[in-house]
Amino acid sequence: MATKTNLFIDQGTTFITTVIAKYSNGDVIDLTGFTANSMIRKHYTSSNSVAFTSTVTTASAGEVTLSLTANASANLVAGRYVYDCEITQTSSGNVSRIAEGIVTVNPQVTR
Repeated sequence: MATKTNLFIDQGTTFITTVIAKYSNGDVIDLTGFTANSMIRKHYTSSNSVAFTSTVTTASAGEVTLSLTANASANLVAGRYVYDCEITQTSSGNVSRIAEGIVTVNPQVTR
C-alpha cells in the first residue's frame, strides 16, 4: 500500500524530496536490486506527464530521491497535479507503488 504524501513545488526552483519505501506493517523495504520511477500528471487520465528523476539513494534504508531541475519546474503551469512513485524489482519485474498524492505547483514571480 502506497504512502499518501502531498508535495509542494515552487515553480522555477530545484525540487528534491526523499520517499521512504515501507511495508504495510511500517518496516522499511530494502531496495537493493530495485529501480524507481515517478511521474506528475495534471489528472490521472492525462496523456501528458513530467517525470521526476527517481533514484534509489540508500537501498538499505528504503530511500528514493525524487527531483526536478529548476528548468523542469519552470515548465509546469502553476496549479494542482497528481503523482505516484513506483519501485521495480530488477530480478522479477514486480512493480509496487510506494507513494502517491497531490502536487501543488506554486507560481513563480522572479523570472
